[in-house]
Amino acid sequence: MRSPVTTPWHPASWQTKPAQQQPTYKDPAALDHVVAQLAKLPPIVVSWEIEALRERLAAAQRGQAFLLQGGDCAETFADCESDQIAKKLKILLQMSLVLLHGLKKPIIRVGRMAGQYAKPRSADTETRNGVTLPSYRGDLVNRPEFTPEAREPDPDLLLRGYARAALTLNFVRALVDGGFADLHHPEYWDLGFVHHSPLKATYERIASSIADALDFFEGMSGRRVHEATHAAFYASHEGLHLMYEQAQTRFIPRQQRWYNLSTHMPWIGMRTAQLDGAHVEYFRGISNPIAVKVGAAMDASWLQGLVTTLNPQNQPGRLTLIHRFGAKDIEKHLPKAIEAVRQTGQQVLWVCDPMHGNTETTTGGLKTRRFENIQRELELAFEIHAQCGSHLGGVHVELTGDDVTECTGGARGLTDADLQRAYRSTVDPRLNHEQALELALLISGRNQSRRTAAG
Repeated sequence: MRSPVTTPWHPASWQTKPAQQQPTYKDPAALDHVVAQLAKLPPIVVSWEIEALRERLAAAQRGQAFLLQGGDCAETFADCESDQIAKKLKILLQMSLVLLHGLKKPIIRVGRMAGQYAKPRSADTETRNGVTLPSYRGDLVNRPEFTPEAREPDPDLLLRGYARAALTLNFVRALVDGGFADLHHPEYWDLGFVHHSPLKATYERIASSIADALDFFEGMSGRRVHEATHAAFYASHEGLHLMYEQAQTRFIPRQQRWYNLSTHMPWIGMRTAQLDGAHVEYFRGISNPIAVKVGAAMDASWLQGLVTTLNPQNQPGRLTLIHRFGAKDIEKHLPKAIEAVRQTGQQVLWVCDPMHGNTETTTGGLKTRRFENIQRELELAFEIHAQCGSHLGGVHVELTGDDVTECTGGARGLTDADLQRAYRSTVDPRLNHEQALELALLISGRNQSRRTAAG
């Protein structure tokens, strides 16, 4: 196992390391000019919010809270409009309500939003009909149209991404501060098309039960439950584009620490988690709670090196490991990962991403995920952690509040033929509102069944 990195750190020290998944700009001076502008703009989040999230994640490590992290695979600039943002918030609030009812513990709500504009790609270029162009790397980098002009990385898109991230999070904050997330009024989160869902009655029973319980408690005690009226909401994104992340990294004198103030909780993806790479170098120096995606390619030495490098002081709430093995491979790989981390003596928050390891392609060429595989991986994750003396403290899902058809299965039994009806993702398939709520109900129901059996 490698020892933690001890070399001096500053926000640009990652530039001395090999950097994966970074776009190549034709005009480096133009990029530097944009980065300098970003560095002067106000931060999108503040350090006290980040520290509050870290404390909540530390509680989840102890089994006293549960992390719900969800949102789009990749946001687009076009998504930055009020209805789309409200729909994402609504489905996350609905899921958190169901989880709260079933798990009987606080739910930490973290959106994959307000900055999820860059995506890693399996190849630097894409070829169509004999024409080869740079791959589309998300709206933060270039544009999806297959033309030389659209696919050229444009540094001005970094400024547009910053502006839309700030607008998105500010709107979410305004909704939450205005009472939108009040557990007394789950009717605020109504998604019109859910009225036709087979899950409607179950969800409404849960919402009514929680509202009644709050009314009873507050009637007896004569005081309001603050957490029920003002639910905290945090943002996260993959910290992929390192120049963008560097520009919003600030030293906070009051804290005597560096923070990435573009988001509350950035994460490192599988493709950029090399121990000697630029992303690990950057992430080791920021004080945000951070996450790392963990897959079958990570052996014990690699995983142990990441844990000790990224959290050398074993700070509670600092490091989340999001495992994504797939339903077929989780039984083989997850126990080894749990044991590897246990040998370091480090505390981490274990979270299951049941989406990425279960991606497949239909005969028609569409990427999809089958709900039964997503459900199976999540069930196995709970069981394996329990068998290994660990516990699963959260779930990480790609979802949308829209009525899309991108993943098959679920309550309506969507088939491959149904995917064409409303397939809108430009990158990876997402759970629709109904499938996302069903997944929350499954987690909730599983925990209630365990409590009944134990009693």
